[in-house]
Amino acid sequence: MPGTHNFWRPSLTGYAKSSPAEHRPAEKSLKIVVAGGFGAGKSTMVGAVSEIAPLSTEETITTASTSTDSLAGVEAKTTTTVAMDFGRITLPLQNVQLLLFGAPGQSRFLYIWDDLSLGALGAVVLADTRRLADSFDVVAFFEKRAIPFVVAVNEFEGAPFQYTPDEVREALELPPAVPVLRCDAREKRSARNVLLSLVEHAADTARATSPALQEVHS
Repeated sequence: MPGTHNFWRPSLTGYAKSSPAEHRPAEKSLKIVVAGGFGAGKSTMVGAVSEIAPLSTEETITTASTSTDSLAGVEAKTTTTVAMDFGRITLPLQNVQLLLFGAPGQSRFLYIWDDLSLGALGAVVLADTRRLADSFDVVAFFEKRAIPFVVAVNEFEGAPFQYTPDEVREALELPPAVPVLRCDAREKRSARNVLLSLVEHAADTARATSPALQEVHS
């Protein structure tokens, strides 16, 4: 305006309100292992929930491998992971990025599990009730290394029997603190809920085992 109101003001050129994201702390990357028996749905879960195109090392099952890898209960399976799967998902509310490493299910690849589990926050043990016995070695692996884990019962269509989480807990002789939940590894939301449960369980485990964290949260 003319007259006395024509006073100097600093230029607003180049001024922009900073985005809330600019003040947000950097996302923390956490390593998660997705494990389970042969054909339990590990590659399916990583692929369903990953926000990037998953890395897969699946190869066709040949007649040579059938002598060592039983297809009982998973006769329709035609491929198998021979190294690992890799995917990624961001949890905005928790401000974390989960790096998902799918482990091969055959016992002859157990030597790879140690490498995949190094530095892991925790693990998802996918259980297939058609082959529940396959889960014992997987559970023992993570228990021995004191790596927090949850058991996700992958409910396959056409399975001859359906079991409750409590029945699976009893069968696998799991302590009450270990979460056991149903899931559909093909569904992104279901797989994401499993991962959220694992993150919460790992945090609870850390608080329970760390006196310093207990004081902070008391």
